[in-house]
Amino acid sequence: MELQPNIEVYRSTKILEQNAAKRIVLIINKAIKERGDCFIALSGGETPRPVYHLLGKPPMKNQVDWSRVHLFFVDERIVPPTDTRSNYGMVNRELISHIDIPRKNVHRIEVEKKPELVAAEYERELQEIVSHVMRFDLVLLGIGEDGHTASIFPETSVVEEERAFAFAVFVPHLSSWRVTLTFRSINTAREVLFLVSGKKKALIVQRVLNSPKPRKELPATMVHPVDGNLLWMIDRDAMGEGTHPNSA
Repeated sequence: MELQPNIEVYRSTKILEQNAAKRIVLIINKAIKERGDCFIALSGGETPRPVYHLLGKPPMKNQVDWSRVHLFFVDERIVPPTDTRSNYGMVNRELISHIDIPRKNVHRIEVEKKPELVAAEYERELQEIVSHVMRFDLVLLGIGEDGHTASIFPETSVVEEERAFAFAVFVPHLSSWRVTLTFRSINTAREVLFLVSGKKKALIVQRVLNSPKPRKELPATMVHPVDGNLLWMIDRDAMGEGTHPNSA
């Protein structure tokens, strides 16, 4: 089956960030209106950082009832939350510390234990909070230059994991452990957004978007919600040469 994701290309990174923040607000408010609560999984990285900053200050912070929002994390490095590499730490600085969200609604991947135990405990929390159907309202993703997304790297065991919702994975070329959501968690989401910016991403974006089928060596091609929407929000630099009919 040929994958045909929805793609929006923006003239600048700033316009991408503004539109991404607006879309996230819309998704949150739609979920709250329809189901009472909203469950989101957030990624780390440089591209979403300014988006979280926008969400954490007026006017956007005032457009959401944060008491009805549960924040989860797509993946995490095995580092303390105070470490500059911590995804939680970044999201906390840019968003969480600026909004009126109950502490119990922020579901950090608690990395102070062995990675396998961390993953098992996060899986239990996912099942308890998001409910037995395990469905996020929104999963926010990025993409690496090697085609990885979340911490699902090529040639790692998590690529083929089908049962778990959260998984501990050792990434050999980084010599480090990560805990990540799996494709089982990601592909059951109602909305999945890829945010991509910068010229460094242009080659991999074209490889992924032009792939006729999911490929394990390009994990991002395996993101395909079974009953949800997939949208790529990309700035013009990351899209590469030429234009796209959905440019803004």
